[in-house]
Amino acid sequence: MTYAITQTCCNDATCVAVCPVNCIHPTPDEPDFGTTEMLYIDPKSCIDCGACADACPVDAIFPADRLTARLREYEGINAAYYADREPAPVLASPTFHPWGEPDFDRSIPADFAPIRVAIVGTGPAGMYAAEDLLLHTNAEVTLIDRLPVAGGLVRYGVAPDHPATKGAGETFARFHAHPRVRMRLGVEIGKDVTPGELAAHHDAVVYAVGAPSDRRLGIPGEDLPGSVSATSVVSWYNAHPETGADAVRLSAGRVVVVGNGNVALDVARVLVTDPDSLARTDIADHALAALRDTRVREVVLLGRRGPEDAAYTRSELLALKHLPGVDLVVDDRDPRTGAAIDAAESGAKAALLQGVAREAVDWTRAPAQDRRRIVLRFHSAPVEALGTDAVRAVRVTEDGSASGTEIGAGLLVRAIGYRGVPLAGLPFDEATGTVPHEAGRVVGLPGSYVVGWIKRGPSGGIGANRACAEETVGTLLADAVAGALPKPTGSSQEFRRLARSRSGRGLVDARGLASIDRAERARGRDAGRPRVKLATVPELVAAARGRRLRLPG
Repeated sequence: MTYAITQTCCNDATCVAVCPVNCIHPTPDEPDFGTTEMLYIDPKSCIDCGACADACPVDAIFPADRLTARLREYEGINAAYYADREPAPVLASPTFHPWGEPDFDRSIPADFAPIRVAIVGTGPAGMYAAEDLLLHTNAEVTLIDRLPVAGGLVRYGVAPDHPATKGAGETFARFHAHPRVRMRLGVEIGKDVTPGELAAHHDAVVYAVGAPSDRRLGIPGEDLPGSVSATSVVSWYNAHPETGADAVRLSAGRVVVVGNGNVALDVARVLVTDPDSLARTDIADHALAALRDTRVREVVLLGRRGPEDAAYTRSELLALKHLPGVDLVVDDRDPRTGAAIDAAESGAKAALLQGVAREAVDWTRAPAQDRRRIVLRFHSAPVEALGTDAVRAVRVTEDGSASGTEIGAGLLVRAIGYRGVPLAGLPFDEATGTVPHEAGRVVGLPGSYVVGWIKRGPSGGIGANRACAEETVGTLLADAVAGALPKPTGSSQEFRRLARSRSGRGLVDARGLASIDRAERARGRDAGRPRVKLATVPELVAAARGRRLRLPG
Protein backbone atom coordinates (compact mmCIF):
# COMPACT_ATOMS: atom_id res chain seq x y z
CA MET A 1 0.00 0.00 0.00
CA THR A 2 1.14 3.55 -0.75
CA TYR A 3 -0.03 6.99 0.32
CA ALA A 4 -1.35 9.70 -1.99
CA ILE A 5 -1.51 13.49 -1.67
CA THR A 6 -4.95 14.87 -2.50
CA GLN A 7 -6.95 18.00 -3.18
CA THR A 8 -6.18 20.10 -0.11
CA CYS A 9 -2.37 20.01 -0.51
CA CYS A 10 -0.99 23.41 0.47
CA ASN A 11 2.66 22.85 -0.62
CA ASP A 12 3.79 23.47 2.95
CA ALA A 13 6.45 20.72 2.53
CA THR A 14 6.28 19.57 6.14
CA CYS A 15 5.66 16.12 4.70
CA VAL A 16 8.91 16.34 2.72
CA ALA A 17 10.91 17.00 5.88
CA VAL A 18 9.57 13.91 7.70
CA CYS A 19 9.66 11.39 4.83
CA PRO A 20 12.40 8.84 5.65
CA VAL A 21 12.89 7.65 2.06
CA ASN A 22 12.74 10.86 -0.01
CA CYS A 23 9.60 9.83 -1.90
CA ILE A 24 7.78 13.20 -1.88
CA HIS A 25 8.59 15.73 -4.58
CA PRO A 26 9.25 18.41 -5.55
CA THR A 27 11.23 19.30 -2.45
CA PRO A 28 12.09 22.91 -1.56
CA ASP A 29 15.58 22.23 -2.97
CA GLU A 30 14.26 21.33 -6.43
CA PRO A 31 13.66 23.84 -9.24
CA ASP A 32 9.96 23.12 -9.71
CA PHE A 33 9.05 23.57 -6.04
CA GLY A 34 6.45 26.31 -5.82
CA THR A 35 5.48 25.97 -9.49
CA THR A 36 3.69 22.61 -9.37
CA GLU A 37 0.05 22.56 -8.33
CA MET A 38 0.77 20.27 -5.39
CA LEU A 39 3.32 17.81 -4.01
CA TYR A 40 3.34 14.17 -5.10
CA ILE A 41 4.22 10.83 -3.50
CA ASP A 42 6.15 8.32 -5.59
CA PRO A 43 4.18 5.05 -5.23
CA LYS A 44 7.26 2.97 -6.09
CA SER A 45 9.34 4.46 -3.26
CA CYS A 46 6.71 4.91 -0.56
CA ILE A 47 7.21 2.49 2.36
CA ASP A 48 3.79 3.04 3.94
CA CYS A 49 5.13 4.54 7.17
CA GLY A 50 2.45 7.24 7.42
CA ALA A 51 4.84 9.91 8.71
CA CYS A 52 3.73 12.32 5.97
CA ALA A 53 0.05 11.92 6.85
CA ASP A 54 0.77 12.59 10.51
CA ALA A 55 2.73 15.74 9.68
CA CYS A 56 0.40 17.22 7.06
CA PRO A 57 -1.16 20.41 8.45
CA VAL A 58 -4.18 20.27 6.12
CA ASP A 59 -5.11 16.56 6.16
CA ALA A 60 -4.31 16.08 2.48
CA ILE A 61 -2.55 12.69 2.67
CA PHE A 62 -4.33 9.32 2.80
CA PRO A 63 -3.56 5.64 2.16
CA ALA A 64 -4.31 5.06 -1.52
CA ASP A 65 -6.58 2.11 -0.83
CA ARG A 66 -8.76 4.24 1.45
CA LEU A 67 -9.41 7.10 -0.94
CA THR A 68 -13.08 7.96 -1.30
CA ALA A 69 -14.71 8.06 -4.73
CA ARG A 70 -14.14 11.78 -5.23
CA LEU A 71 -10.46 11.46 -4.28
CA ARG A 72 -9.63 8.21 -6.05
CA GLU A 73 -8.22 10.00 -9.10
CA TYR A 74 -5.37 11.35 -6.97
CA GLU A 75 -3.68 7.96 -6.84
CA GLY A 76 -3.14 8.25 -10.60
CA ILE A 77 -2.24 11.94 -10.39
CA ASN A 78 0.52 11.20 -7.88
CA ALA A 79 1.86 8.32 -9.99
CA ALA A 80 1.69 10.33 -13.23
CA TYR A 81 4.11 12.92 -11.85
CA TYR A 82 6.83 10.23 -11.78
CA ALA A 83 6.00 8.57 -15.10
CA ASP A 84 8.86 10.17 -17.04
CA ARG A 85 11.21 10.98 -14.17
CA GLU A 86 14.28 9.25 -12.88
CA PRO A 87 13.57 7.81 -9.43
CA ALA A 88 15.00 9.89 -6.59
CA PRO A 89 17.66 8.18 -4.48
CA VAL A 90 16.37 6.50 -1.35
CA LEU A 91 18.05 8.00 1.69
CA ALA A 92 20.56 5.85 3.55
CA SER A 93 19.35 6.83 7.01
CA PRO A 94 15.69 6.85 8.05
CA THR A 95 16.42 9.71 10.43
CA PHE A 96 18.03 12.07 7.92
CA HIS A 97 16.52 14.23 5.22
CA PRO A 98 18.50 16.65 3.04
CA TRP A 99 15.89 19.40 3.28
CA GLY A 100 15.83 21.41 6.46
CA GLU A 101 19.35 22.86 6.56
CA PRO A 102 18.88 26.64 6.22
CA ASP A 103 21.08 28.64 3.88
CA PHE A 104 21.90 30.96 6.78
CA ASP A 105 22.67 29.89 10.34
CA ARG A 106 19.68 31.22 12.25
CA SER A 107 21.21 30.66 15.68
CA ILE A 108 22.16 34.08 17.04
CA PRO A 109 25.35 33.97 19.18
CA ALA A 110 24.79 33.88 22.94
CA ASP A 111 26.45 37.27 23.40
CA PHE A 112 24.20 38.79 20.75
CA ALA A 113 21.38 40.76 22.36
CA PRO A 114 17.89 39.47 21.51
CA ILE A 115 16.26 41.47 18.75
CA ARG A 116 12.64 42.65 18.68
CA VAL A 117 10.90 42.03 15.37
CA ALA A 118 7.47 43.36 14.45
CA ILE A 119 5.49 41.39 11.86
CA VAL A 120 2.63 43.29 10.23
CA GLY A 121 0.04 40.77 9.09
CA THR A 122 -1.00 37.46 10.68
CA GLY A 123 -1.73 35.43 7.56
CA PRO A 124 0.42 32.53 6.33
CA ALA A 125 3.34 34.68 5.14
CA GLY A 126 3.64 36.52 8.43
CA MET A 127 3.20 33.39 10.51
CA TYR A 128 5.84 31.43 8.59
CA ALA A 129 8.23 34.31 9.28
CA ALA A 130 7.26 34.26 12.96
CA GLU A 131 7.71 30.48 13.10
CA ASP A 132 11.18 30.73 11.60
CA LEU A 133 12.22 33.42 14.07
CA LEU A 134 10.77 31.70 17.12
CA LEU A 135 12.08 28.21 16.38
CA HIS A 136 15.56 29.16 15.22
CA THR A 137 16.46 32.35 17.07
CA ASN A 138 15.96 34.05 20.42
CA ALA A 139 14.08 36.96 18.84
CA GLU A 140 11.04 38.55 20.44
CA VAL A 141 8.14 38.91 18.00
CA THR A 142 5.29 41.43 17.95
CA LEU A 143 2.38 40.25 15.76
CA ILE A 144 0.31 43.14 14.42
CA ASP A 145 -2.93 43.12 12.43
CA ARG A 146 -5.36 45.87 11.54
CA LEU A 147 -8.25 43.53 12.36
CA PRO A 148 -8.96 42.56 15.98
CA VAL A 149 -8.49 38.89 15.09
CA ALA A 150 -5.60 36.93 13.57
CA GLY A 151 -5.56 34.62 10.55
CA GLY A 152 -5.45 36.69 7.38
CA LEU A 153 -6.28 34.68 4.28
CA VAL A 154 -6.51 31.41 6.19
CA ARG A 155 -9.49 32.84 8.07
CA TYR A 156 -10.94 35.09 5.39
CA GLY A 157 -9.69 33.72 2.06
CA VAL A 158 -10.16 29.94 2.19
CA ALA A 159 -13.58 28.70 1.06
CA PRO A 160 -15.72 27.42 3.95
CA ASP A 161 -16.16 24.01 2.30
CA HIS A 162 -12.37 23.48 2.51
CA PRO A 163 -12.11 22.94 6.27
CA ALA A 164 -8.96 20.84 5.96
CA THR A 165 -7.12 23.75 4.34
CA LYS A 166 -8.23 25.98 7.20
CA GLY A 167 -6.43 23.51 9.47
CA ALA A 168 -3.21 25.35 8.62
CA GLY A 169 -4.52 28.08 10.87
CA GLU A 170 -4.42 25.73 13.85
CA THR A 171 -0.72 25.12 13.15
CA PHE A 172 -0.02 28.85 13.14
CA ALA A 173 -2.19 29.49 16.20
CA ARG A 174 0.17 27.57 18.47
CA PHE A 175 2.58 30.50 18.18
CA HIS A 176 0.03 33.09 19.33
CA ALA A 177 0.66 32.20 22.97
CA HIS A 178 4.41 31.70 22.62
CA PRO A 179 6.30 33.32 25.54
CA ARG A 180 8.32 35.51 23.15
CA VAL A 181 5.26 36.70 21.20
CA ARG A 182 3.22 39.83 21.82
CA MET A 183 -0.10 40.18 19.99
CA ARG A 184 -1.18 43.68 19.03
CA LEU A 185 -4.38 43.22 17.03
CA GLY A 186 -6.70 46.01 15.92
CA VAL A 187 -3.85 48.37 14.97
CA GLU A 188 -3.54 49.65 11.41
CA ILE A 189 -0.01 50.59 10.40
CA GLY A 190 -0.02 53.72 8.29
CA LYS A 191 -3.19 54.97 9.96
CA ASP A 192 -3.10 54.36 13.72
CA VAL A 193 0.68 54.02 13.94
CA THR A 194 3.17 55.18 11.32
CA PRO A 195 5.84 52.85 9.93
CA GLY A 196 8.41 55.20 11.49
CA GLU A 197 6.86 54.85 14.94
CA LEU A 198 6.71 51.09 14.54
CA ALA A 199 10.37 50.95 13.52
CA ALA A 200 11.35 53.15 16.47
CA HIS A 201 10.18 50.43 18.88
CA HIS A 202 11.64 47.39 17.08
CA ASP A 203 14.97 46.32 15.64
CA ALA A 204 13.28 45.17 12.46
CA VAL A 205 9.83 45.24 10.85
CA VAL A 206 8.52 42.56 8.48
CA TYR A 207 5.54 43.57 6.35
CA ALA A 208 3.27 40.65 5.43
CA VAL A 209 0.28 42.70 4.31
CA GLY A 210 -0.62 40.63 1.25
CA ALA A 211 -2.44 41.91 -1.83
CA PRO A 212 -5.82 43.08 -0.52
CA SER A 213 -7.11 44.80 -3.65
CA ASP A 214 -8.35 43.31 -6.93
CA ARG A 215 -7.72 43.85 -10.60
CA ARG A 216 -10.41 45.58 -12.65
CA LEU A 217 -11.88 44.61 -15.99
CA GLY A 218 -11.84 48.11 -17.47
CA ILE A 219 -15.20 47.69 -19.25
CA PRO A 220 -18.29 49.94 -19.40
CA GLY A 221 -20.80 49.21 -16.66
CA GLU A 222 -18.21 47.69 -14.32
CA ASP A 223 -19.30 50.00 -11.50
CA LEU A 224 -23.00 49.17 -11.69
CA PRO A 225 -24.63 47.67 -8.61
CA GLY A 226 -24.38 43.90 -9.02
CA SER A 227 -20.82 44.08 -10.37
CA VAL A 228 -18.44 43.05 -7.60
CA SER A 229 -14.96 41.66 -7.09
CA ALA A 230 -14.27 38.09 -6.08
CA THR A 231 -12.44 39.64 -3.11
CA SER A 232 -15.78 41.00 -1.90
CA VAL A 233 -17.64 37.73 -2.47
CA VAL A 234 -14.99 35.67 -0.65
CA SER A 235 -14.95 38.16 2.23
CA TRP A 236 -18.76 38.09 2.32
CA TYR A 237 -19.10 34.35 2.73
CA ASN A 238 -16.18 34.23 5.18
CA ALA A 239 -17.65 36.87 7.56
CA HIS A 240 -14.94 39.48 7.04
CA PRO A 241 -15.83 42.34 9.39
CA GLU A 242 -15.19 44.98 6.72
CA THR A 243 -17.67 43.40 4.27
CA GLY A 244 -21.34 43.96 5.01
CA ALA A 245 -23.99 41.25 5.08
CA ASP A 246 -25.67 42.89 2.07
CA ALA A 247 -22.49 43.16 -0.05
CA VAL A 248 -23.63 40.36 -2.39
CA ARG A 249 -27.18 40.08 -3.72
CA LEU A 250 -28.33 36.79 -5.23
CA SER A 251 -31.54 37.96 -6.87
CA ALA A 252 -31.23 36.44 -10.36
CA GLY A 253 -30.98 32.91 -11.70
CA ARG A 254 -27.57 33.33 -13.34
CA VAL A 255 -24.19 34.65 -12.19
CA VAL A 256 -21.25 35.40 -14.50
CA VAL A 257 -17.77 35.00 -13.02
CA VAL A 258 -14.90 36.38 -15.10
CA GLY A 259 -11.77 34.31 -14.62
CA ASN A 260 -10.90 30.64 -14.34
CA GLY A 261 -8.43 30.52 -11.49
CA ASN A 262 -9.01 28.75 -8.20
CA VAL A 263 -10.74 31.74 -6.63
CA ALA A 264 -13.22 31.86 -9.53
CA LEU A 265 -13.95 28.17 -9.02
CA ASP A 266 -14.33 28.70 -5.27
CA VAL A 267 -16.93 31.42 -5.84
CA ALA A 268 -18.84 29.33 -8.38
CA ARG A 269 -18.81 26.26 -6.15
CA VAL A 270 -20.03 28.05 -3.04
CA LEU A 271 -22.85 29.79 -4.92
CA VAL A 272 -24.37 26.51 -6.13
CA THR A 273 -23.49 24.12 -3.29
CA ASP A 274 -26.36 22.68 -1.27
CA PRO A 275 -26.80 25.08 1.69
CA ASP A 276 -27.41 22.13 4.01
CA SER A 277 -23.86 21.00 3.23
CA LEU A 278 -22.47 24.48 3.87
CA ALA A 279 -24.38 24.61 7.16
CA ARG A 280 -21.81 22.21 8.57
CA THR A 281 -18.97 24.69 7.88
CA ASP A 282 -17.91 28.04 9.32
CA ILE A 283 -19.58 30.03 6.52
CA ALA A 284 -20.95 33.41 7.58
CA ASP A 285 -24.49 33.24 8.95
CA HIS A 286 -25.65 36.00 6.62
CA ALA A 287 -24.21 34.21 3.58
CA LEU A 288 -25.80 30.91 4.57
CA ALA A 289 -29.18 32.61 4.94
CA ALA A 290 -28.81 34.27 1.53
CA LEU A 291 -27.82 30.98 -0.12
CA ARG A 292 -30.85 29.25 1.37
CA ASP A 293 -33.07 31.85 -0.30
CA THR A 294 -31.03 32.28 -3.47
CA ARG A 295 -32.49 32.22 -6.97
CA VAL A 296 -29.10 31.35 -8.47
CA ARG A 297 -29.23 28.15 -10.50
CA GLU A 298 -26.35 28.67 -12.91
CA VAL A 299 -22.85 30.12 -12.67
CA VAL A 300 -20.95 30.84 -15.89
CA LEU A 301 -17.15 30.90 -15.71
CA LEU A 302 -15.58 32.98 -18.50
CA GLY A 303 -12.05 32.11 -19.53
CA ARG A 304 -10.21 34.32 -22.00
CA ARG A 305 -8.05 31.41 -23.17
CA GLY A 306 -8.76 27.76 -23.94
CA PRO A 307 -9.11 24.81 -21.56
CA GLU A 308 -5.49 23.83 -22.11
CA ASP A 309 -4.39 27.15 -20.57
CA ALA A 310 -6.87 27.36 -17.70
CA ALA A 311 -5.40 28.85 -14.53
CA TYR A 312 -7.23 26.64 -12.04
CA THR A 313 -5.51 23.60 -10.58
CA ARG A 314 -6.57 20.08 -11.39
CA SER A 315 -7.65 19.50 -7.80
CA GLU A 316 -10.13 22.38 -7.85
CA LEU A 317 -11.57 21.26 -11.19
CA LEU A 318 -11.96 17.72 -9.87
CA ALA A 319 -13.89 19.14 -6.92
CA LEU A 320 -16.42 20.64 -9.37
CA LYS A 321 -16.81 17.32 -11.15
CA HIS A 322 -17.84 15.65 -7.89
CA LEU A 323 -20.11 18.36 -6.50
CA PRO A 324 -23.38 16.68 -5.38
CA GLY A 325 -26.49 17.94 -7.13
CA VAL A 326 -24.56 20.21 -9.50
CA ASP A 327 -23.98 19.62 -13.21
CA LEU A 328 -20.69 20.67 -14.80
CA VAL A 329 -21.06 21.68 -18.45
CA VAL A 330 -18.61 22.88 -21.11
CA ASP A 331 -20.00 25.41 -23.58
CA ASP A 332 -18.56 24.08 -26.85
CA ARG A 333 -20.01 26.59 -29.34
CA ASP A 334 -16.39 27.49 -30.16
CA PRO A 335 -14.85 24.49 -32.00
CA ARG A 336 -11.44 25.21 -30.47
CA THR A 337 -12.76 24.24 -27.05
CA GLY A 338 -13.84 20.72 -27.96
CA ALA A 339 -10.76 20.18 -30.11
CA ALA A 340 -8.41 21.08 -27.26
CA ILE A 341 -10.21 18.77 -24.86
CA ASP A 342 -10.25 15.85 -27.30
CA ALA A 343 -6.58 16.26 -28.17
CA ALA A 344 -5.39 16.53 -24.55
CA GLU A 345 -3.10 13.74 -23.42
CA SER A 346 -3.71 11.84 -20.22
CA GLY A 347 -2.56 13.88 -17.25
CA ALA A 348 -3.04 17.23 -18.99
CA LYS A 349 -5.42 19.66 -17.36
CA ALA A 350 -7.74 19.78 -20.36
CA ALA A 351 -8.01 15.98 -20.33
CA LEU A 352 -9.95 16.19 -17.08
CA LEU A 353 -12.83 17.65 -19.11
CA GLN A 354 -13.07 14.72 -21.51
CA GLY A 355 -15.92 13.12 -19.62
CA VAL A 356 -17.76 16.38 -18.94
CA ALA A 357 -21.02 17.13 -20.77
CA ARG A 358 -20.80 19.58 -23.66
CA GLU A 359 -23.48 21.90 -24.89
CA ALA A 360 -23.87 24.84 -27.22
CA VAL A 361 -25.65 26.87 -24.57
CA ASP A 362 -28.64 28.94 -25.60
CA TRP A 363 -28.15 32.13 -23.61
CA THR A 364 -31.59 33.48 -24.54
CA ARG A 365 -33.15 30.93 -22.22
CA ALA A 366 -33.32 31.32 -18.46
CA PRO A 367 -31.58 28.66 -16.33
CA ALA A 368 -33.68 25.64 -15.40
CA GLN A 369 -35.08 25.90 -11.88
CA ASP A 370 -34.94 22.21 -11.00
CA ARG A 371 -31.17 21.82 -11.27
CA ARG A 372 -28.00 23.75 -10.45
CA ARG A 373 -25.05 23.86 -12.78
CA ILE A 374 -21.69 25.45 -13.55
CA VAL A 375 -20.87 26.29 -17.18
CA LEU A 376 -17.26 26.60 -18.36
CA ARG A 377 -17.08 28.97 -21.33
CA PHE A 378 -13.62 29.34 -22.84
CA HIS A 379 -12.23 31.74 -25.48
CA SER A 380 -14.52 34.46 -24.11
CA ALA A 381 -14.08 37.93 -22.68
CA PRO A 382 -16.58 40.41 -21.22
CA VAL A 383 -16.78 43.73 -23.02
CA GLU A 384 -19.67 45.43 -21.20
CA ALA A 385 -21.92 45.06 -18.18
CA LEU A 386 -25.44 46.00 -19.26
CA GLY A 387 -28.10 47.60 -17.11
CA THR A 388 -29.49 50.89 -15.86
CA ASP A 389 -29.84 50.64 -12.10
CA ALA A 390 -28.06 47.31 -11.73
CA VAL A 391 -26.42 44.59 -13.82
CA ARG A 392 -28.96 42.70 -15.94
CA ALA A 393 -26.62 41.09 -18.49
CA VAL A 394 -23.01 40.81 -19.62
CA ARG A 395 -22.01 41.23 -23.23
CA VAL A 396 -19.31 38.77 -24.20
CA THR A 397 -17.21 38.49 -27.34
CA GLU A 398 -15.16 35.57 -28.60
CA ASP A 399 -11.51 35.76 -29.64
CA GLY A 400 -11.16 37.18 -33.12
CA SER A 401 -14.83 38.03 -33.48
CA ALA A 402 -16.47 41.44 -33.46
CA SER A 403 -19.92 40.02 -32.78
CA GLY A 404 -21.01 39.55 -29.19
CA THR A 405 -23.26 37.38 -27.09
CA GLU A 406 -25.49 38.77 -24.37
CA ILE A 407 -25.65 36.61 -21.26
CA GLY A 408 -28.43 37.55 -18.88
CA ALA A 409 -27.14 37.75 -15.29
CA GLY A 410 -27.95 39.59 -12.09
CA LEU A 411 -24.41 39.39 -10.69
CA LEU A 412 -21.05 39.92 -12.38
CA VAL A 413 -18.00 38.80 -10.40
CA ARG A 414 -14.51 39.71 -11.53
CA ALA A 415 -11.98 37.08 -10.42
CA ILE A 416 -8.95 38.07 -12.44
CA GLY A 417 -6.39 38.43 -9.69
CA TYR A 418 -5.39 40.26 -6.54
CA ARG A 419 -3.18 43.32 -6.28
CA GLY A 420 -1.05 44.89 -3.56
CA VAL A 421 -1.70 48.46 -2.41
CA PRO A 422 0.74 51.16 -1.29
CA LEU A 423 1.54 51.42 2.41
CA ALA A 424 2.43 54.85 3.77
CA GLY A 425 6.15 55.19 4.36
CA LEU A 426 7.19 52.29 2.10
CA PRO A 427 8.29 52.42 -1.55
CA PHE A 428 5.84 50.86 -4.00
CA ASP A 429 6.07 49.56 -7.57
CA GLU A 430 2.80 50.44 -9.30
CA ALA A 431 3.52 48.14 -12.23
CA THR A 432 3.83 44.97 -10.11
CA GLY A 433 1.81 45.99 -7.07
CA THR A 434 4.70 45.06 -4.79
CA VAL A 435 7.26 46.70 -2.51
CA PRO A 436 10.74 46.86 -4.13
CA HIS A 437 13.15 44.65 -2.22
CA GLU A 438 16.41 42.73 -2.31
CA ALA A 439 15.89 39.18 -1.00
CA GLY A 440 13.14 40.57 1.24
CA ARG A 441 15.00 43.72 2.38
CA VAL A 442 12.99 46.84 1.48
CA VAL A 443 15.01 49.00 -0.88
CA GLY A 444 16.24 52.19 0.77
CA LEU A 445 14.67 51.44 4.17
CA PRO A 446 17.12 49.71 6.57
CA GLY A 447 15.44 47.45 9.11
CA SER A 448 12.30 46.96 6.99
CA TYR A 449 11.47 43.72 5.17
CA VAL A 450 8.65 42.17 3.15
CA VAL A 451 7.29 38.67 2.79
CA GLY A 452 4.41 37.02 0.92
CA TRP A 453 2.32 38.57 -1.82
CA ILE A 454 3.43 42.15 -1.13
CA LYS A 455 6.96 40.86 -1.79
CA ARG A 456 6.53 38.56 -4.79
CA GLY A 457 3.06 39.36 -6.13
CA PRO A 458 -0.19 37.37 -5.71
CA SER A 459 1.07 33.92 -6.65
CA GLY A 460 1.32 30.62 -4.83
CA GLY A 461 -0.77 29.08 -2.09
CA ILE A 462 -0.26 28.78 1.63
CA GLY A 463 2.88 26.65 1.51
CA ALA A 464 4.67 28.86 -1.02
CA ASN A 465 5.09 31.38 1.79
CA ARG A 466 7.38 29.04 3.74
CA ALA A 467 10.32 29.37 1.33
CA CYS A 468 9.50 33.06 0.84
CA ALA A 469 9.67 33.65 4.60
CA GLU A 470 12.88 31.63 4.90
CA GLU A 471 14.61 33.95 2.45
CA THR A 472 13.37 37.12 4.15
CA VAL A 473 14.24 35.95 7.66
CA GLY A 474 17.68 34.86 6.45
CA THR A 475 18.28 38.35 5.08
CA LEU A 476 17.04 39.96 8.30
CA LEU A 477 19.31 37.86 10.50
CA ALA A 478 22.30 38.44 8.25
CA ASP A 479 21.70 42.16 8.75
CA ALA A 480 21.38 41.65 12.51
CA VAL A 481 24.70 39.82 12.79
CA ALA A 482 26.37 42.44 10.57
CA GLY A 483 25.11 45.21 12.87
CA ALA A 484 23.11 46.77 10.05
CA LEU A 485 19.80 47.07 11.93
CA PRO A 486 18.84 50.52 13.25
CA LYS A 487 18.75 50.61 17.05
CA PRO A 488 15.22 51.13 18.44
CA THR A 489 14.61 54.05 20.77
CA GLY A 490 11.42 52.74 22.38
CA SER A 491 10.61 49.63 24.42
CA SER A 492 8.05 46.89 23.90
CA GLN A 493 5.87 48.25 26.69
CA GLU A 494 6.04 51.75 25.26
CA PHE A 495 4.82 50.41 21.95
CA ARG A 496 1.96 48.62 23.71
CA ARG A 497 0.88 51.88 25.31
CA LEU A 498 1.20 53.70 21.99
CA ALA A 499 -0.84 51.06 20.15
CA ARG A 500 -3.53 51.03 22.84
CA SER A 501 -3.88 54.82 22.76
CA ARG A 502 -4.08 54.91 18.96
CA SER A 503 -6.20 51.84 18.16
CA GLY A 504 -9.57 53.01 16.93
CA ARG A 505 -10.92 49.46 16.95
CA GLY A 506 -9.77 48.43 20.42
CA LEU A 507 -6.47 46.67 21.04
CA VAL A 508 -6.66 42.86 21.32
CA ASP A 509 -3.86 40.74 22.77
CA ALA A 510 -3.27 36.97 22.90
CA ARG A 511 -5.69 36.55 25.80
CA GLY A 512 -8.38 38.47 23.91
CA LEU A 513 -7.75 36.40 20.78
CA ALA A 514 -8.20 33.20 22.78
CA SER A 515 -11.47 34.60 24.14
CA ILE A 516 -12.71 35.26 20.59
CA ASP A 517 -11.82 31.71 19.63
CA ARG A 518 -13.73 30.27 22.60
CA ALA A 519 -16.76 32.41 21.84
CA GLU A 520 -16.90 31.35 18.18
CA ARG A 521 -16.42 27.69 19.01
CA ALA A 522 -19.15 27.87 21.64
CA ARG A 523 -21.52 29.41 19.10
CA GLY A 524 -20.55 26.62 16.72
CA ARG A 525 -21.33 23.91 19.27
CA ASP A 526 -24.78 25.38 19.77
CA ALA A 527 -25.38 25.23 16.00
CA GLY A 528 -23.64 21.90 15.31
CA ARG A 529 -20.84 23.63 13.40
CA PRO A 530 -17.05 23.92 13.91
CA ARG A 531 -17.47 27.60 14.74
CA VAL A 532 -19.79 30.50 14.01
CA LYS A 533 -17.68 33.54 13.18
CA LEU A 534 -18.28 36.92 14.73
CA ALA A 535 -18.87 39.10 11.70
CA THR A 536 -18.32 42.68 12.91
CA VAL A 537 -15.49 44.53 14.62
CA PRO A 538 -17.65 45.47 17.66
CA GLU A 539 -18.64 41.80 18.13
CA LEU A 540 -15.01 40.68 17.92
CA VAL A 541 -13.79 43.32 20.35
CA ALA A 542 -16.63 42.56 22.79
CA ALA A 543 -15.76 38.85 22.68
CA ALA A 544 -12.11 39.69 23.30
CA ARG A 545 -13.22 41.52 26.44
CA GLY A 546 -15.24 38.50 27.53
CA ARG A 547 -18.56 40.18 26.79
CA ARG A 548 -21.40 39.47 24.41
CA LEU A 549 -22.44 42.45 22.32
CA ARG A 550 -26.13 43.34 22.36
CA LEU A 551 -27.06 44.06 18.79
CA PRO A 552 -30.06 46.25 17.81
CA GLY A 553 -33.26 44.25 17.37
